[in-house]
Parts: sequence; C-alpha cells; structure tokens
Amino acid sequence: MESCAVLILAAGQGTRMRSSLAKVLHPLAGRPLLGHILHTVRQLLPERLVVVVGHQAERVQAAFPDEGILWVFQPEQLGTAHAVSCALPDLAGQQGELLILSGDTPLIELTMLKSLLQWHRQHKNGVTVVSTKLDNPAGYGRIVRDSAGLLQRIVEEKDASAVEKALTEVNSGIYCVDLLRLPHWLQQISANNAQREYYLPDLLALAVREKCAGVVFHEEALSLSGVNDRQQLAVLEKLLRDRLVAQWQSRGVTFIDPSSCWLASDVLIGQDTVIEPNVILGSETVIGEECWIGPFCEIRSSQIGSGCRIKGFCHLEGAVLDGNNEIGPYARLRPGTVLAETARVGNFCELKKAHIGEGSKINHLSYIGDTTMGRNVNVGAGTITCNYDGQHKHKTIIEDSVFIGSDTQLVAPVRIGERAVIGAGTTVTKEVPAEALAVSRTAQTHIAHWHKKRPQ
Repeated sequence: MESCAVLILAAGQGTRMRSSLAKVLHPLAGRPLLGHILHTVRQLLPERLVVVVGHQAERVQAAFPDEGILWVFQPEQLGTAHAVSCALPDLAGQQGELLILSGDTPLIELTMLKSLLQWHRQHKNGVTVVSTKLDNPAGYGRIVRDSAGLLQRIVEEKDASAVEKALTEVNSGIYCVDLLRLPHWLQQISANNAQREYYLPDLLALAVREKCAGVVFHEEALSLSGVNDRQQLAVLEKLLRDRLVAQWQSRGVTFIDPSSCWLASDVLIGQDTVIEPNVILGSETVIGEECWIGPFCEIRSSQIGSGCRIKGFCHLEGAVLDGNNEIGPYARLRPGTVLAETARVGNFCELKKAHIGEGSKINHLSYIGDTTMGRNVNVGAGTITCNYDGQHKHKTIIEDSVFIGSDTQLVAPVRIGERAVIGAGTTVTKEVPAEALAVSRTAQTHIAHWHKKRPQ
C-alpha cells in the first residue's frame, strides 16, 4: 500500500475530564491516549507524521520525544478546521492522502485505517469520513444522508434540528483527505455556527458539491470512541483489557479469571504461563514461558524469566528474575533487584538493589538492600543488611556458600568471605574471613531461683 501523511489533532484541554493534565496524556492500559494513536499510525509508515498541540503543548511534546513527529502549535482553539489550517505549512509539498485523526480515540485499529485508505483511493474521493452508529449519539456530529442514502453533510449536535438529532449514524472524527484540494476547501469554511468555530466536518459539504465525498461505515463503534470524561475512559480501559487478554490467550497464556486482571498494553507473556485472579501487570513487563503468577500479585517494569513461580500477594518493580525462581508469598522486590537462576525469596522478604546468586535462598522475614550475594548462600529468618547510616547508602558483599543464621544484622559496608558462617543473633560490623565462624553474642547466664525473686 502506498504511504500517506498523518495528522493528529491533540490541542484540546478536555474540560470534562476535570483534570490538570491534558486529556491526551491520560493513561489507558499504561500508555497515554495519544501514545496509542501514535503506535497505530506508525505502522502505516507515514511519510509525515504531524501532531497539533495547544493546551499544555510543552508537556505533551515532552511525553513523546520521538524525532519523527512534526509538532504544530495551535495558539487558539478555534475549531478542528483551524487546527488543520495551522498544520498546512508542515504539510507543504506533500501529495496524496492525509489521514486526520483525534488524539483522544485510542482504540482505532490499523486494519480499519488501511481499509479507509483503500476505499478512498478506489473511489477517487476528495474526502472520506468514517462513520458508525450509536444507541445514544449525544455529543457527536450526525451523518445526514439524502433519500437515496448518499452523504449530504455532517451537522454538529448544537447546530442540529430535532430531526437531525434523532439520527444515530455519527461522525467518528476520522478523515481521509486529498492534500491537493485541502487548502482550497479550508479557505471556504466559516465559523457561522453555534460554537463560532471552524468545523472540519464542513469539508464534507464542500466535497459533496464537487461529487467527491464518501462515507465508510464501521460496525464496531467502541473502537472509534473518543474519551471526553472519566466514565468513557473507564469503559475503554475495560474494552482494551479484554482485547489484550484475548490476544494472549490466543498465544497460549492462561488467565484463570480474566475479568479480575489488568495488564498494560506493552506487556509480553510467554506460552503456557498461568495468571491467577487479581493480578496487575504494569508497563515494561516481560514474563517468560511456563511461569505461574499467583493471585493478587503486582508486577511492574520487570523481566521474569521462564519457569518462575511467583506466589500470591507479591510486589515486583524494576526486578529481573533470570529463570526458575520462586518468590513469595508476600515478597517485595524493589528496583535494581536481580535474581540469578534458581534463587529463591520467601515470605515477607524485601530486596532492593540486590544481586542474588544462583541457588541462593532468602526464605523468611528478611531485608536485603544494596547487596551482592554469591551462589548457594542461605540467609536465615530475620536477617537484615543495615545499608543506610543516616546520610549514605553502603554496600554488603556476601560471597559463595555463606550460611547466615537467623536474626542477624550485617552493618554495611561489610564483606562476608566464601563459606563463612554467621551465628544466629550476630551483629556483623567488620569483614568475616572465608570459612570463618562469626559470633557476637554474649554468653548465656542463669540466675537461680529467679521465680521466687520475681516481682509479683
């Protein structure tokens, strides 16, 4: 398919969102609304990709530092046709078709855009608009057809008559336009309407006069839906979640209770992995094959190798599991945590910036931070690395095959030598040589007949 140019309108404030954040930056499945549109249209390999911004323009641009975007500033929001006019200088010299989309319609599918382009070219149209039908079309421009079913015009709701408001076929806000004719048509659009704005849908009436206008009807209305408020955002969040789950199910992933889970749009999951109920999989998360993710787990920005078992109620952020690891239940792995193959972290343990060697085990009630741990280390219950002195963080190094008894404190900076043993209840404040036993307990003493002396 021949390439085209793409123009995305993203200048609006979105007042109905009741937010200090520009509407197109509100997240959906872990990605800003505008990010979904950009991800889809990039797959068309457009010759030019132009985005019109206005409200919070700098903030919107900063969220997408892609070199391939031509940013256009609309100083005043005077309507969609005005926004397109602002972009004309950046489209100068471009020929062929221009796809025009709104930045708040995140679920538009690539197949639909390809079909629109193909239909537009086959019919040699000047303008083609995508329409759909809604049971409740309130807020949308209505498609007005003549008695023969041919397109006449699009009327905005505030300018519509009672008869026109009863129409259920609506304008999706997606257009394919002949770039050579576009400048001339834009010059003819006026702001003689209830909103005193320059409406892009008025292009259709101009194209009808020249007998080069068309409509492509799309059955799945929800995939064309815009986001105007938080309720609509929630509806699309559920729809996209269902799409993503179905996609991974078709690739061999099991969701025990799909409706209870949430996953970001960029999550990757390997075949034969099982996801239990109430699991959250955040952005930048990759899960390997044959994993098991227990109930009520939250995993974000993490890479989980194949064969891992993450038991219930675990929280992982910025962690890397090389594979065949067992975690939890109730474990927390914070950013910078790396577990080598077969390393284990048990219940009520917290790790931060900790590199844990192959086969090592931290099974109960421990905190390990700013630590490099070797292979086959055993960490007893209640062990902590004291990595913070009130001003600076310090590192703990634990070499291969060390055994650390329960209720032990390792006061960093400190190194524990290979095959050393740390007795239970020890506070380690200096280096322990390889193969040594470190004990810092005081001798146990008994006071005879204490029961009789004990205050009653």
